Amino acid sequence: MTTHPTSGTGQCPAHTPTPPPAGPLPIYGPAFNANPHATYQQLRDQAPIMPVEISPGVYGYLAVTYRAALYLLQNTPARFGKDPRRWEALRRGQVPADSPALMMMQPRDNALWKDGAEHARLRHAITSSLARVDTHALAATVRQIADQLLSAFAADGHADLVAQYADPLPMLTMIEMFGCPPDLGRRIVVAVTRLFDADADGVQANAELEAACLELTRLKRAQPGRDVTTHLIAAGLSDAEMVQTILLVIGAGSTPSSNLIMNSLRLIITDHRFAGTVHTGVKPLSDALDEVLWHIPPVSNYSPLYAIGEQSYEGLYLQEGFPILVSFAAANGDPALPYAAGARAGNRGHLAYSAGVHMCPAPDLARIIAETALECAVDRLGGLTLAVDPGELTARPATFHAGLTALPVRFQSDTHLPTTRRR
Repeated sequence: MTTHPTSGTGQCPAHTPTPPPAGPLPIYGPAFNANPHATYQQLRDQAPIMPVEISPGVYGYLAVTYRAALYLLQNTPARFGKDPRRWEALRRGQVPADSPALMMMQPRDNALWKDGAEHARLRHAITSSLARVDTHALAATVRQIADQLLSAFAADGHADLVAQYADPLPMLTMIEMFGCPPDLGRRIVVAVTRLFDADADGVQANAELEAACLELTRLKRAQPGRDVTTHLIAAGLSDAEMVQTILLVIGAGSTPSSNLIMNSLRLIITDHRFAGTVHTGVKPLSDALDEVLWHIPPVSNYSPLYAIGEQSYEGLYLQEGFPILVSFAAANGDPALPYAAGARAGNRGHLAYSAGVHMCPAPDLARIIAETALECAVDRLGGLTLAVDPGELTARPATFHAGLTALPVRFQSDTHLPTTRRR
């Protein structure tokens, strides 16, 4: 079996000998957003790695089984590279300038898009800087921010837990970690959020984001502090590298964390195994996080890779020059996995944080932020229920991430609820 473009280097890859009648399936648009797993299963029924349309007119491959995803991630950079300059359509100017895929996949001067020694140098700057974060202080910061956000609506008896809690909490936490002045920090994270949303104006968002990151870099060169930005500067990064590294780390720590918090809150509210109080013997919040990381990973499809020379996987020929995305959502939901979907509490074998040399550099920090946010929300908001029918909840554009546009809830309008933290 082979997988190759139908014609020309800028055309879409097609699966032979029996390609889908309508061509590669799209991983964007209302139908996909409403039920991405239906598309993943259609693809998985044909092959573990299949051609897809990433955004209008932009084609590549998508790995939709756990085994294929792990193979790609563990064979980077030996067989698959990260450098987007290998993207043939991009080299030929065939990717629309306003394409959402371009904004998320274009070359950037940071560790995510590098291989070999350059990747190792830039990744070390990130890991060494994040290793200096005091985890106890981080949890305290998250609690303080959470309490401020919750106090703003705790007496109302109703709220949108996306706009009023899950979205701003990671943003405000990252602002604190990076030593951002509040207005500058908000500009950065709002732009990052727009980049993740495939329906947004990515060109403008990218320009605003890079300008804000440069402003923060110059501010911290002049006024260093005990923050992640200053630690990155001390690691010897240039201004260009600083801009793209700040973009990378804040991007990875904001929108994905928002998605993890909001999807975990939805699970806690709607699933009888988690609803209620600790006195009823329900499952702990850490189990809710594990389930969401397995079933609704915050980043659904990403980690673009490019075949180095002729590569194949289980008889599938992977043509050079086309991006190969890893579907963390499809991989985690692969029915071929050897354990039941309901038996994953405490199992950290999911790919929500990726794998290999490009896996998330600080999954423990991400978990601290999410778990602390959940504890605070459950402590303060008694009797949480959805304010709408579950079918009325709307997904954000799901090409690259998995989140909700809103999570309307009702709860006891009492600001003096007793504290019963669940772990």
